[in-house]
Amino acid sequence: MEFKFSPIPNHFEIKETVTQDNYLVNGKLVSWKGDFSPVYSTISSDEKYKPTLLGKIPSLGKDQAIEALDSACQAFDNGKGLWPTMKVVDRIKAMESFVEEMKGKREEVVNLLMWEIGKNHNDSKKEFDRTVDYIYDTIEAYKQIDRDSAKFQKNSGINAHIRRGPLGVVLCLGPYNYPLNETFCLLIPALMMGNTVIFKPAKHGVLLISPLMEAFQKHFPPGVVNVLFGRGRVLATPIMESGKINVLALIGHSSSANALQESHPKKNRLRLVLGLEAKNPAIIMPDADLDLTIKECINGSLSFNGQRCTALKIIYVHEDVKDVFIERFSNEVDKLKYGNPWDENVNLTPLPEPSKPKYIQELISDAQSKGAKIINKNGGKSCENYVFPAILFPVSKDMDVYKDEQFGPVVPIISFKDIDTPLEDMAESNYGQQVSVFGKNTKTLGPLIDTLVNLVCRVNINSSCQRGPDIYPFTGRKDSAFSTLSVHDALRSFSIRTFVASKDNKENNKIIKDLLGSDNSNFVSTDYIL
Repeated sequence: MEFKFSPIPNHFEIKETVTQDNYLVNGKLVSWKGDFSPVYSTISSDEKYKPTLLGKIPSLGKDQAIEALDSACQAFDNGKGLWPTMKVVDRIKAMESFVEEMKGKREEVVNLLMWEIGKNHNDSKKEFDRTVDYIYDTIEAYKQIDRDSAKFQKNSGINAHIRRGPLGVVLCLGPYNYPLNETFCLLIPALMMGNTVIFKPAKHGVLLISPLMEAFQKHFPPGVVNVLFGRGRVLATPIMESGKINVLALIGHSSSANALQESHPKKNRLRLVLGLEAKNPAIIMPDADLDLTIKECINGSLSFNGQRCTALKIIYVHEDVKDVFIERFSNEVDKLKYGNPWDENVNLTPLPEPSKPKYIQELISDAQSKGAKIINKNGGKSCENYVFPAILFPVSKDMDVYKDEQFGPVVPIISFKDIDTPLEDMAESNYGQQVSVFGKNTKTLGPLIDTLVNLVCRVNINSSCQRGPDIYPFTGRKDSAFSTLSVHDALRSFSIRTFVASKDNKENNKIIKDLLGSDNSNFVSTDYIL
């Protein structure tokens, strides 16, 4: 198989590199005079492969990390800061102003998404639009939370005004596969609830934050949003070691989360909001509709080259339909179109991590050495920045592709006779995010669902695993997640219930009445936000 990529359309070409020469701290875009790190794309603009230089970012260090930490702490000011004490309606206005300006940066961000991480044009546009929708949905959800709290209740002679308050200073670290959407799914609810934030963009997908820097500066008070560029461990470790971080919000690998947790000296005051690895299985029953199943398994395992935590990363197929499924599935995978992100109807694109093709080949070689075969004709064929998906069968537990979350274009398949085989494997797994079940017989599916809901947090019937719609809970068991993300749940994850209590007597009731009739307290309020 010879790989040939089409010429780059003129309107998608990188006409000039992006020089991100500042960082945001204390409401100022601070010019950086130190060292810079180049940002390359694995997408080649030459016929002969050569990485494309996209721009450069500051190589910030410990001093800048502590500067951002001090800025965020000062903005929170032990709960006295402008942002945490602000009226809910005013925080909403700030967020609305930000998202309006963000919408004007769509074309720039989408183009950088394609170049930086190789996401196809349609999916890059969807990521931007979905993020904008998420912000508006978060605003509406926060309004509803505030409406529900705009009241007093009385129990046992105590009047209580219960609302949700911020936790403090948040360190926010997002992933490279959804560097805008999933990062903002942490950042936006954290800000909405009155926290202050230190935000470091992902290693891949870093330049796409550049068009938004002025919007962050303009629409939030000084110190509320602080943006750093550089290596994660260099910047995040001293911030965590300070003990001043109240929330670690991270979507990525558990090794990073564990290291950062360990560096925090006051673990009991640290709240975690984590989205980590997953090894989501598909379970194909003998009565599954194979037309539907094959379509969903291709989308589930190979959308964005399998680089999603919600991807189907292992397929269990019943012995009765094993042969026909594998043959048809392999044929359909080999029909997938590869190319650059802007090519029409492209399914498979270059991998953003330069080391990923070598890693995928190592997984394939290990599996082959232990008895697996590449089933599809084009499986595993590669060039410098690209690997055609490999379907491996039969896969056994001693193979790395069984144990690792591959996060790339390789699909391991296991056959089973007894449903206890996949169930026991799932129970033994370190992960427990989602599962996809394909079948029709409700007498079989009913008991199976009853077990699966105790092993994972989402059971998908005859459909691939996914995060959305964002209104639904997104979380996982075991090492897959900590806390719950969704429009409503994320607001709760980044806040805590807190309330004002007063004994039901004449003097206290007068105080409460006076507070409600004045602007002396932003917390004590029964205003109804429309």
